[in-house]
Amino acid sequence: MTTVPKGRPNRKALIVEAAETLLRDRGLGGVTTRAVAEAVPCSEGAIYVHFEDRFALILEVLHASLPEMLVPLHALQGKVGKGTPEKNLVTAVEGLLRFHGRVATMLCSLMTEPKLLERFRSSLEEGGKGPDRGILTLTNYIAEEQRLGRIGADVDAKMAASSLMAGSFFHQFTQGLLGVGGKMNSRRLVRFAISASGK
Repeated sequence: MTTVPKGRPNRKALIVEAAETLLRDRGLGGVTTRAVAEAVPCSEGAIYVHFEDRFALILEVLHASLPEMLVPLHALQGKVGKGTPEKNLVTAVEGLLRFHGRVATMLCSLMTEPKLLERFRSSLEEGGKGPDRGILTLTNYIAEEQRLGRIGADVDAKMAASSLMAGSFFHQFTQGLLGVGGKMNSRRLVRFAISASGK
């Protein structure tokens, strides 16, 4: 069994990291196996040891960022009735912002490659990793807090959850596209979502 020396990233992780940097800096067209190999550095053959093709590598880059969204969202399940709903949701939104800030421009690049886009959609469906799952997690948390009387019963839980997800993505998308917007006020977004979404 091959072991990786402590403190030294394995080659697959280095390949994914290099591909992510290229994707951000050069777009999809700049993510070639040759460019990735030069950035690691490694041989192009070493890339194919870990990935079937260029598309598989790019999909791995996108999936590698999912924990930034999923971890804070999943943590909500253990926070029902604890702390305050506002604080708990702010923490979740900050996780969404980190995730969307990392992938917004990359996701938009997918629109230029139909085959890759189709594979990405299929991978999300197979793994249950699409935005609908994140919205469902937020919806369930808000609904549980409503049952405890900590969030108003007149709030539409699903609409509130969708507002948080969409607000995070749109902020990071416009910031990446236009270079303006600054830091989002997560607390303000949460307060709006759980007080006005049902009105």
